[in-house]
Amino acid sequence: MIAQDFINLVAPAALASAKATGVPASFTVAEAALESGWGSSQLATQGKNLFGVKADPSWHGDVLTLNTREFLHGTWVMVPARWRKYADWQACMDDHAAFLHQNRRYESCFLCATGDAFARAVAQAGYATDPDYAAKLTSIIDQHQLASLDGVA
Repeated sequence: MIAQDFINLVAPAALASAKATGVPASFTVAEAALESGWGSSQLATQGKNLFGVKADPSWHGDVLTLNTREFLHGTWVMVPARWRKYADWQACMDDHAAFLHQNRRYESCFLCATGDAFARAVAQAGYATDPDYAAKLTSIIDQHQLASLDGVA
């Protein structure tokens, strides 16, 4: 899927989520693009799971079982994993926003008015182990002019 098609596909759900939750739509679209390979991952296509969220014991919704690569006992192996499966993009994005709201370490993120600032705050709060995570997200936001989703030109 090409980038603009993916943006057009998920932007309505990201905008609705932003209005309800305060998570900037530009951030949500950029993170969904990064985590799902612009919607091409098997998890996204089969489970509408854009953020790679596993189905831990607290999850009571549908589940999709797919293999994942894990580093165990000093070697990389493929193991089956249970992933959250969503009915649609909206459910996925709302669940992701709820995760951010429910974890106090992301509280300061909601003081950010732009997707770029939100991305930096989420990374600073320890969301990902990738030291370039915020830069990757802001690059997607900037390259694809996603700030326009937040009403920022």
